[in-house]
Amino acid sequence: MKRPITLASGQFGDMDLESLCRMASAIGYEGLELASHAHFNVTEALETEDYIPRVKETLEKYHLNCYAVSAHLTGQCVGDRWDPRLDNFAPGELRGQPEKIREWAVEEMKRTVIAASKMGVKVITGFTGSPLWPWWYSYPQTTGKMIEQGYEELCELWNPIFDVFDEYGIRFALEVHPTEIAFDYYTTEELLKRFRYRPALGINYDPSHLVWQGVNELTFLRDFRERIYHVHIKDVKMNRNDRAGILGSHLEFGDTRRGWNFVSVGHGNVDFDGIIRELNQMGYEGPLSVEWEDSGMEREKGARESFQYIQKMNFSPSEIAFDAALKQE
Repeated sequence: MKRPITLASGQFGDMDLESLCRMASAIGYEGLELASHAHFNVTEALETEDYIPRVKETLEKYHLNCYAVSAHLTGQCVGDRWDPRLDNFAPGELRGQPEKIREWAVEEMKRTVIAASKMGVKVITGFTGSPLWPWWYSYPQTTGKMIEQGYEELCELWNPIFDVFDEYGIRFALEVHPTEIAFDYYTTEELLKRFRYRPALGINYDPSHLVWQGVNELTFLRDFRERIYHVHIKDVKMNRNDRAGILGSHLEFGDTRRGWNFVSVGHGNVDFDGIIRELNQMGYEGPLSVEWEDSGMEREKGARESFQYIQKMNFSPSEIAFDAALKQE
C-alpha cells in the first residue's frame, strides 16, 4: 500500500511555488496540498486560461502532484461570527464588513470547488467556521436553543456549498479543530448527523488537535473511518506541569511554558505507529500531508525531519499472518 507523502503549502506562503516545489522535491515529498491563500489562486484558476497549466507544469517539473486544495481561511469566514481577526482572511476591501465577508466566503468556496475541478483535484480540505465557538464554555450559560440555532445556521450556510461539491464530484474534508463547530469526538458526531451524513462532508484527520484535548486519536480514527477523506501528519508535545493548563494562557506557540505545543513529526506524543496501523486496516490509500507547525524548529529542517519520520512509518500491512504456518487444516 503506497500512500503519497505530501507537504501542506500554507505554512510556506512566503515562498513562491517554484521555490517550494524545489525544496519539497529535494527532501523527497511526492506532492503538495496547495493552499488557496498561498499557492493556488482561485480567481486566476477560473479567469486566466494558462494559469492551471502553469501550476501543473511547475509541479511536474519537480515530479510532484497536487492531491488536495486547502481552503481553510475561506471556510472559516463562512461560519464564524465576525471579529476583527477575520479581516485577515478576506479581501482587504471587505475589512470590517461582516456580511460582505460572509457573502464573499460562500461564493469563494463555490468557486474553489470549480477551480479544484479544473485542476483535477477531488478533495478540498478546510474549516467551516462556527457560530457556536464563542460559547464553548457555558458561562454565561449557553442554552440548548442557542446550540440548536448555531447548528441550523451552519447547515443553512454550508448545504448550498455542498450542493456544488456534489455537482462537481468533489469532497470536503473538514479539519476537526478548536474554533470549528466540530472540534472533538462528540461535536464531529453531531455535525455529521446534522448534515444527514451527506457524502460531500468528511474529515481531514489531524491527530494533533485531538491529543492535547485528551481525545484518543486512534479511537477517533477507528470510529470515523468511513469519513476520512484526507490525513494531516502533525505532532503535538504535551508539557503538563504545575503552572500550565491546556488552554494556553495566551502564550504564543513555541513558548516552552505552554502546556502543549505543536512540534515536528516524531518530537511529540501522537501515536503515528498506531495511526498507520489503523489506516492500513481501513484501507486508506490517500495522501499523508505533513503540516509543519513547529515554532521551535527551523522550518526546512522540520519539513525534512517530518518527511523522514513518516516515510519510515508509512508501512504496508502484512499479506500473511505471523502464525499462519502453525494453523491446522
